[in-house]
Formats: sequence, C-alpha cells, structure tokens
Amino acid sequence: WSSTREPQQVFILLENIYGALDNIANRLAIFKVETVGDCYVAAAGLPDPMDNHAIVACKFARAALKKMKELGHQMEVLLGPDTAALDLRLPPLTLNSCNRSGQVTAGVLRGERSRFQLFGDTMNTASRMESSGERDRIQVTQVTADLLTEAGFLKWLIPRSTKIHVKGKGEMQTYWVRKAKSPVPKGSDLKSATSLTVDETIESDGAESTGGKSDPEGGMHILTKTERLVEWDVALLTSLLQQIIASRGGSIENIKSLSTEERTIGSNGTVLEEFTPIIPLKRFEVEDLQQRMQPSTIEIGDTVKCQLREYISNVASMYKDNPFHNFEHANHMTASVKKLLTRIVNTDETIGLAKGNNSTTGDCNGGLDLVNLAGHSYGITSDPLTQFSAVFSAIIHDVDHPGVPNSQLVKENTRSAQIYKNKSVAEQNSVELAWDMLMQDEYEDLRACIYQTKEDLHRFRQLVVNAVMATDIMDKELQALRKGRWETAFSENNSALLDLSMEPDESETNRENRKATIVIEYLIQASDVESKWSSESALPRVPSRK
Repeated sequence: WSSTREPQQVFILLENIYGALDNIANRLAIFKVETVGDCYVAAAGLPDPMDNHAIVACKFARAALKKMKELGHQMEVLLGPDTAALDLRLPPLTLNSCNRSGQVTAGVLRGERSRFQLFGDTMNTASRMESSGERDRIQVTQVTADLLTEAGFLKWLIPRSTKIHVKGKGEMQTYWVRKAKSPVPKGSDLKSATSLTVDETIESDGAESTGGKSDPEGGMHILTKTERLVEWDVALLTSLLQQIIASRGGSIENIKSLSTEERTIGSNGTVLEEFTPIIPLKRFEVEDLQQRMQPSTIEIGDTVKCQLREYISNVASMYKDNPFHNFEHANHMTASVKKLLTRIVNTDETIGLAKGNNSTTGDCNGGLDLVNLAGHSYGITSDPLTQFSAVFSAIIHDVDHPGVPNSQLVKENTRSAQIYKNKSVAEQNSVELAWDMLMQDEYEDLRACIYQTKEDLHRFRQLVVNAVMATDIMDKELQALRKGRWETAFSENNSALLDLSMEPDESETNRENRKATIVIEYLIQASDVESKWSSESALPRVPSRK
C-alpha cells in the first residue's frame, strides 16, 4: 500500500489509526507504551495491577480490529484504493505485576533520543506472536487462553490448527480470539465519508465512521468499494482542476465557441494514427509561476463536481469484471501515477532543487518550490493540464477492456480489431469511449474547467492519446519505437541515434518537449505494469497437478 503513496499519506493513515486506538485504550484503561513505525505497543495491567487484564486486553484487540475496518472504509475516500483492505495483526500484550500473563521491566535506557520501553521475555514472546500472526486476526498464548477460560470466556477462543515455532521456546500452541460483531449502522448515526476531517475521523469511536451517504428517506447507504474509489478519483481530479484554473488566473468562461472543434477532433483516422512523438507543453514564465493563484482558493462549484462524479461513475460502470483490467486496477495505476508525477526531476541539471513553502502550489508535495522545480521536470510539473491528463488517462485506460490480449482480438477478427486496423485494439477503444462520453453536452461545465482554448483542447487530447497508447506493452513494434525514442531523447550522443522525427537543428524547447512526452509515456507504462503486478501477486495460488 505505502509503495504507491506519498509519505504524508502514510502519516495521515497512521495518525488516524493511532488516534482511534488511543481513544479505545483510554476508555478501557489500556496503557499505551509506544508506537514504532506501524507497530502500536500497548499493555493491560500497567502501571496499576488489573485482575482481569487478559479480558481487557482482548476487548481492546477486538475493538481495535472493528475500528480498523471502519476507518479503512472511510479513509479509502481520502487515501485511495486498497485502504479498506488494510488490516491489523494483534497479539494482545496482557501484563500485570502479579505475574499472571507475564512479567516485564519498564524503564528508559540511557543515551540520545531515549524513550520509555518495556523489557522482558513477555515482550519477546509478543514480538514472535506478531510475526506469526495473520491479518485481521487476534492471536493469544496458552497462558492468556487459560486466563480467559477461567473467567468464563471460552467461547472467545478458537485453537489454532497448527502450532507455531517460537525462537527459544520451540513449538507453542496458540489461539485465535473471535472478532466482535459489527452492529448495523443506523442512518442517523453516520456522517458522509467525504465530509469528515482528519480530526473528526480520530475523535469518532462508534459506528459513525464506517463511511456512507445519507439516504433521502432517512436510511443510510453504505458506500461500496467502487463508490469509495469514485469519490477518491473525484477528490484527486478536483484538486488538479483547481490547479488548472489557478494557472490561467481563475478564468472559467463558456466554451461553446469550441463546439465544432470538439465534434471534429479525432475524426480523421484511428486513435493510434493521432500519436505524435512530440507534444508541445505549455511554458510558463517565472513571473507567472510566482504570481499564480493559490489552488485551494479556487471554487469549481457544485455543478462541476456533480458532473465529474457522474462522469467517473459512468467510467467505472463501463469497466468489465476481469482480473487485470478492472476499475480497481485503474485506481491502483492512478495512485502510482500520482506519486510518480512528484518524482520527475531532470537529472541533466546540476542546480539543486531549492526548498520552499509551496506558496505557489498550495500543497505539501515534499516542500519543493514550484518555480524552482519547473526547470527540472521538462515542464511537466509547472503545467497542471499535463498532470490532469496523466491521471485522467490512468482512470480511463482500460474502459470496456474485454480481458483478453489484443492478439486474441486480432486472431478472432473482431469488429473492434477491424476498426482499429489490428493495432492497440483495446487501448484505442478505451480512448474513444471515454472521450466520446466526455464530449457529451451534460459535461460542458466540466470541460470548461479542463480547457478554455483550442490549443489546450488539442494538447489535452494528444496527451490522453499518447498516454493510453503507452499501456500497450505487448506490441513489439510499438515497444521498439518507444525504446528508440527514449534513446534518441536521452542519449548523450544523439547524433548516433537520430530518428525520423528529430531534426538536426532542433530547438531546445522541442528537445525538452520530446523528453517530456516520452517521460509521460514511460510514467504511465511503469504505473500500469506495477499495478498489474500487484494485482497478480494478490491472486490466490492454484496448485499444479502432479
């Protein structure tokens, strides 16, 4: 999960989880020892003895699992795909001074950055229990199981089918603790997941944090996984739209004058035939970047948000349910694209990137100043329309994908293969379907936020075409051409690697645009491959026949 997220997103997730666990711990008189990375260490029976420490610790673990599930569903709207799938592994640490479940010594070791810690064999055993645990399950030792049984909680326990090996102790019988049942949320108790702040997420302890939307009739519609992903896409694209509008001084004018251009664009051939090795990116003067409005001050309005939500929802419905080309995969790819966009740096430049307060961006992307960064990223980071196009392409790149390779579609001589001349069949089809839907009258206000001029319209179209076509990695001819273009753009000896599209006296701007174009394509391709690999690794293994 964290491999496709920015560090601040990991921080937000842990802050919310730890805040919620703190609330539960305070309610049950659980002693929080420390947090180490994504590990939350807490104990029952410290610092004051507690006769029922085993029961309290298990109650804490059961409540923590339930809260984690609720927070995961809610935070998926904020942090993107697979957040709801995150789970805990819990070996409750049940301690007291009477040596019931285990003894410990508490103290602060001398040295720099010292902190309060627990020491002893019980801590070592807890560590082994954590490493041998399973996601979304609570594991306890025989000692804790005996205490629960004596207290009349035998019904909580499920003996683990196999013993675990614990270093220094050998084979050990452990038990799973049954999870608490989650009550059905009531309509009046739930807040909309999209309206909660981080602080509200931390402070809420009950069923109100499962995430949902109010039903007009007083009931509650719990967001499905697809709906949560749609909300995340809408939030991401909305922030990029704010940046686009800010880059043109906050202007949002009527675009009816572009209606003819919108109807005819892409109508003179196949999508693949529109591909170009160089897309001219928009260049901004330093003064423009310094004076750019704060994106957070831009209000795109409820109408545009509703159109955007409806559009993404329709895109989601056009995805087919197959293993590697579904809407969830598209969102994995989107998360990767979003992260990689912040990693584009021109390594040819020797001037370091200056740290700034991001007064021109209004966000916290690593503390890099937009004015300084623009000269190191081939113009990609200074042009929000380019970034919007990359994210948009990731969302729509597999729309209506049949789930079989292009070679199979060509072999079967399908209608789409005939239309697209047996090249990048699924990819061209996805672009046409998504683009045609965007050009419909009901999305005019949304389009007005994306572009205002004929030049921006064509650049948006070209970026989408190139980006989606880059996801066809199975066509050897296209891959060879793409590799050649990369070598042409970035080789130190360009004279030995000239392609037909490169002029001997090509301008510096053209060379920068060439590099930017190929970088965007490889960024999209890398994100697609990475997300497909992640999906494949998550599939269950099918045993082979012998």
